[in-house]
Amino acid sequence: MNSVRRARPWLGTLVDIRVDAMDEACAVRAIDAAFAEIATVHRLMSFHEAGSDLARLRHARAGECLRVNARTHEVLDWSLRIAQACDGAFDPCVATMQVALGVLPVPESSFVPDARASWRDIELLDGERVRLRRPLWIDLGGIAKGYAVDRAIEVLRAHGVAQACVNAGGDLRVCGPNPECADVRSADGVVFPAIELVDGALATSASSGAQHLYGRTREAVTAGITVSVAAPTCIVADALTKVVLAAGESVRTMLCVFDAYAWMHDSRHGWQSLRLAA
Repeated sequence: MNSVRRARPWLGTLVDIRVDAMDEACAVRAIDAAFAEIATVHRLMSFHEAGSDLARLRHARAGECLRVNARTHEVLDWSLRIAQACDGAFDPCVATMQVALGVLPVPESSFVPDARASWRDIELLDGERVRLRRPLWIDLGGIAKGYAVDRAIEVLRAHGVAQACVNAGGDLRVCGPNPECADVRSADGVVFPAIELVDGALATSASSGAQHLYGRTREAVTAGITVSVAAPTCIVADALTKVVLAAGESVRTMLCVFDAYAWMHDSRHGWQSLRLAA
């Protein structure tokens, strides 16, 4: 049995799903189900979608409890865990500044966001409920794509897929016993030697002015840097690329905490490996 491969536009990029060593009809059903899950994640967590959970939170009063989808609650939980681990270098509340800089469109909102608001003002409660201590705007663009890739892999496995790859514009995850090689290319086209993955994920981000902000200071990270992170899951790899872009080599200990490796490239130093801390 050969590989079955399909690609569709989702998550602001082209998502490619490949399933190996499976009957074609079964593989197509599994791929269709994985794309349906990706579409659900997009609908729930898009900053742009008027009916998303993030849009609903923009209309929530400070102190009000709002129930969100379990998927959104899980991504917010991961966002806060990573924000805490890096002392706010990653912050899903930089959306207000990104709107001011023209990176994101001005959304509909019942309240003017508090300029002092940060990840610390998001409180997660039982029953998939969220409470905001201040009015704020949340953008999960730095982590939700990785989560969508992970969810697609979970759906494929539930359909009996043993070997597969889901690639969302460079944020990818492979499952199965066979190793797969992924090339990493910097923003200026310099290729890093292939990284071998077995049941793991790889995400790559390149800084480009105001598109990436240092969560703690709300300042733009240095342009012209490319970061790739390998981790057990794509949600972690995706988020940690933004942490490394913001904080550089100071995140070595954090990489150890999340069982991750990182590679960073700039025109002056070329590719550098950030190894796990001892």
